[in-house]
Amino acid sequence: MAYSWFILLLALATTALILLVIHGTPVGQIVHDRIPDRPRRRLFVASVSFFLTFAGVRAVVYGILHQIPPFHFIEVKGRHIHHLVFGIIILLGVGYGWLCEVGTGTSGSSMLMGRLMAVLYGVGAALTLDEFALWLNLKDVYWSPEGRSSIDAVFLFGSLLASGAWGFPLLNWGKKRVRREGSKS
Repeated sequence: MAYSWFILLLALATTALILLVIHGTPVGQIVHDRIPDRPRRRLFVASVSFFLTFAGVRAVVYGILHQIPPFHFIEVKGRHIHHLVFGIIILLGVGYGWLCEVGTGTSGSSMLMGRLMAVLYGVGAALTLDEFALWLNLKDVYWSPEGRSSIDAVFLFGSLLASGAWGFPLLNWGKKRVRREGSKS
């Protein structure tokens, strides 16, 4: 069970770190200035948490396979529980939360909840897509050549998240966003 606790702690630490950096540092102000609308900021936060979680999970699985303590696979009554299960549970929770408009900016939902939901979405998507080859092949092919499809899926989806957030708004690095008051078009 150390593996599951470590994945949970990794997800929580990633969440806390991203929320802290985005909320209380100059980096947060840069993100706010360069990515003006709320949906793009959520995409940005989701993409950062997605890639950090993917890297962390790959490192943990590498540690398990190379018998680096304290990591080991999760087994319940002799059955191996893959981390995509946790990813699916997180994605279902985030989807339900967004259906209830938690963190969407409507009905007075907080920006912090929006960021938390975006981070959890990135974490859940990374945990799930990291084992895309498992659902594609219906067998564990994580480090085999067939496992390459997981890497492809991660980079395709991660690129979609990143381009939605980073695409146009961050190309204007040198320009300060100027708000014109009273100007007529």
